[in-house]
Amino acid sequence: MEASISWASSVTPLHRFPQRLFVWRLRQTRVFSVTSSNDKADELIVSVTGATGFIGKRLVQRLLADDHRVRVLTRSRAKALSIFPARDYPGIKIAEEPEWRNCIQGSTAVVNLAGMPISTRWSPEIKKEIKDSRIKVTSKVVDLINSTQDDLRPKVLVSATAVGYYGTSEIRVFDEESPSGNDYLAEVCREWEAAALRVNNDVRLARIRIGVVLGKEGGALAKMIPLFMMFAGGPLGSGKQWFSWIHVDDLVSLIYEALSNPSYKGVINGTAPNPVRLSEMCNHLGSVLDRPSWLPVPEVALKAVLGEGACVVLEGQKVVPRRAKELGFPFKYPYIKQALSSIMP
Repeated sequence: MEASISWASSVTPLHRFPQRLFVWRLRQTRVFSVTSSNDKADELIVSVTGATGFIGKRLVQRLLADDHRVRVLTRSRAKALSIFPARDYPGIKIAEEPEWRNCIQGSTAVVNLAGMPISTRWSPEIKKEIKDSRIKVTSKVVDLINSTQDDLRPKVLVSATAVGYYGTSEIRVFDEESPSGNDYLAEVCREWEAAALRVNNDVRLARIRIGVVLGKEGGALAKMIPLFMMFAGGPLGSGKQWFSWIHVDDLVSLIYEALSNPSYKGVINGTAPNPVRLSEMCNHLGSVLDRPSWLPVPEVALKAVLGEGACVVLEGQKVVPRRAKELGFPFKYPYIKQALSSIMP
């Protein structure tokens, strides 16, 4: 399971990646391979929870493309093998919970993306599982890291959280210094982050507060497009709510950079630098899909599908990635139109 509490929940920056990608493609063709004496020194061993989810799968592929080693921490070996079959992913180690300790020992870093998806109809039982799936896995990972002897302990923990931390507002702008909100999702995020903050002080911790993740294979668009098409492409609800989004490629690159760049620590908002009102996002989506964008999806339709969970799309927040910009992170998709065009050309 993979985390994001906005509707969906090694390491070189993008401007250096194409050269390595070129080398990887040469390897794929089996013509020849290009290596250097520093390859082994630069190799990462990364243990990943939530690796079978939308974001996690892309991260694993990115790490493998750059010749790093990946250990998938899962609750279901069968599910993990269905997503990462051995014939296609011979270098991956898949470990169920009793084996997590052995995987974390000797890892360079841990990426924690686990969490039950929240784009579902909420009930008291579902709300409890949404919270527990995040906090329990994060606590387990932190306990395993902390109990590992010093010379085998991972040096980095990149732990997902979400922009739901800030609550919702149509007028406020939130950055990494903004206080937490007072709704259910803010409470979940506070407890989620608190679990990560218990990690050993010698471990560099980056908490990525993730926005609405856009991509071809899952996330927000998979849920939004059917409603969008049914209602002639109009906005969800009023359309005035803020939509703080990020292209999945940029999010993976942000996590990827955080693994080896010592400046990436503390809270980093995983959102694009140009959030939009939902009505603007829907106008661009309509243009990309060659559909009209005029008839709003009524709130009652969303509530019928998602119940209390509809608040995730009927309310929003304007979140800006101040820290990522300070770090010089190169967003490949800073604008919603180019992001949507790349996803649905």
